[in-house]
Amino acid sequence: MELAVESLETPALTKAQLAELLFDQIGLNKRESKDMIDAFFDLVTDSLVNGTDVKISGFGNFQIRTKAPRPGRNPRTGEPVAIEARRVVTFHASPKLKEQVQTAIVGG
Repeated sequence: MELAVESLETPALTKAQLAELLFDQIGLNKRESKDMIDAFFDLVTDSLVNGTDVKISGFGNFQIRTKAPRPGRNPRTGEPVAIEARRVVTFHASPKLKEQVQTAIVGG
């Protein structure tokens, strides 16, 4: 029994696929669909870069979290290393999204 390399990868929805769905389901032309998807992600990215949280009703919240500097260590050598302060993006799924995902897992 042979396993294809693709079968080992986790399936993912891409920006190109989202644009194709807009083309198929809404009737925008392909260029408009791609531009709309790009504009959406640019807006989300710009908001997060500027420190503004992004809340998408029924889906979830993207938030910026500032992590304080802390001591760490190099896992290979065990040598202490300072980890600098940084900003990270976190995502918290809405209760509605969590319920839909759980229902799909349990029911499917």
